[in-house]
Amino acid sequence: MASDIVPIQLSLTEGDLVTLWAPRWREDGEEWEAFLGDDDAVFAFPEVARLAAYVRTETEHDLADHPAWSAVPTLTVAELTPEETRRFDVIGVPELVAEEPDTWTIGELAEITAMVRSFADVCDLEEVTAVLDSAPGFGLLDQGTLPFAGREGRRLWTQLAQTVQDHWDEVVDALDALIATPEVDARALAGAEKEAEALAARIADAESAIGVDDVEGDDTDDETFEEAARERADEEAITEQVAEDEAELAEAEAEGPVGFWEEIGIDPIRITTSAGQWVTLRCYLDDKPVFLGSGGRVDVFDSERALARWLADGGKDDNDLAAASTWQDVLDKAAVGELDVVVDDLNDYVLVGIDDDIAEGTLQVDPTQLDLAAELVLDVAEWAGDPEPARALAESESLGWLVSFVIRPNPTRLAPSPPFDTEAARWRELVHATEARLHHR
Repeated sequence: MASDIVPIQLSLTEGDLVTLWAPRWREDGEEWEAFLGDDDAVFAFPEVARLAAYVRTETEHDLADHPAWSAVPTLTVAELTPEETRRFDVIGVPELVAEEPDTWTIGELAEITAMVRSFADVCDLEEVTAVLDSAPGFGLLDQGTLPFAGREGRRLWTQLAQTVQDHWDEVVDALDALIATPEVDARALAGAEKEAEALAARIADAESAIGVDDVEGDDTDDETFEEAARERADEEAITEQVAEDEAELAEAEAEGPVGFWEEIGIDPIRITTSAGQWVTLRCYLDDKPVFLGSGGRVDVFDSERALARWLADGGKDDNDLAAASTWQDVLDKAAVGELDVVVDDLNDYVLVGIDDDIAEGTLQVDPTQLDLAAELVLDVAEWAGDPEPARALAESESLGWLVSFVIRPNPTRLAPSPPFDTEAARWRELVHATEARLHHR
C-alpha cells in the first residue's frame, strides 16, 4: 500500500462510495492535502474494482503529482479496499448523535467530522465549514468523553445534536454535489472484477473452513479475515480507551475541585459586567435555573475565596439554592475550610462589549460569547419570573433573529440587515436588567 495515499469509503445519499485520500504532506516547504479528483469534483466509485480500474489506467487527476502515486497503480483490489477505520458513515450521523455520548459514539463521530472537515478545507465547502463551526462540541470530539461529562457537557452534546438535526442535510447535500463517478476502461474493469471475484471466493472458502458462517447476519462474505482481525483489534483498543477515559474522569473528580461541583449538580459561575467580575452559584432543579439568592436578586462576590468565606460563616439557608438536596454538602465543606470554589471555562459569562459588537454587525460578534451571555440573561430572568428577555430573544423579534443567526449560522437563511442600532439598544437593556439583579455581598 502507498503509505501516503489511503482508500476511504463514504456513505452518502447514493450509498457506499470508495475513493482515495492523501492526508497532509509537505512538499517544497508547503503543506498539502488532496483527494482523487480534479478542480470540479472528487472521483468516487460504488465498487473497489472500479476504483482499481481507474487508478490503473488514468493519469489526469489531482493525485498524479503526489510523491507516492507511482505505487498506487500496482495495488491489488484487496489493498485498495478501505479498512474498517477508514469508513465514514456521513449520512448516518443524525442516528449516531441520537445515542449517548460514550467512547464509541464520540470516537466514530470524531473520525467522521475530521474527514468531513478535510473535504471542506480541500474543496472550499464553506457551507460545510459553517455547520461544523456553529457548535463548539465539534471541535472537542478529539478529546474523548471528558468535555461531554456533567451538566455543561450534556449542554454541549445537546447543542451539537441539535445542529446535526437542523443542518446535517446541508453537509450531505454539499458532499453529494461534490462527488462524480467517471467512466473507467472496460478491459481494466473486467480484470479488476475477476480479481475481486477470486478474492471473494478465497475469503468464502476460508470462512467456511473455520465456521465463520455462524457469525450473526449474512454479510460476512463481504469481509476479509484481515478486516475481522482489525475489528477485533479496534474493539480491544476501544475497551482500553474506555478504561483510560474512565480513569482520567475518576482522577479529575478525585483531585480537581470541579469534580465535587459536578457531583452535587451546583456550578460556580463567573459574570463579567461593566462594574467588574463577580462569582456566584447556580443549579438546575427540574431543568429550571436556580441561583444563590432570593426574591429575584442574585448574591454575587468579588472572588471565589470571598464566596467560600461567606458560605463558611454558616446560616446561609435563606436562599433559593437551599432547595437543592446537595446544598448541605456545600455548607459542610465550607464549614471545615475544604470548599474550593473553581469556575469552569464553560461557566464564564461575559456581558460587556456585546452591544457594541452587535452595532458593528453580525460578523463582529463572538458566537460563543453571545450564546453564553444569552443563556445567562434568560436563566436569571426565568428564575426571577421576568418574561421580557424570553420575548425579546424569540426569533420572531429582531434581536432574537439576530442572536439566532449569529449562534446558529445558516447560509440558506436571510441574514439580518443593518443598521443594528435597535438590536444593540435592546440587548443593552436586557444586560442592564440582568446586572440590576446582582446583589454584591
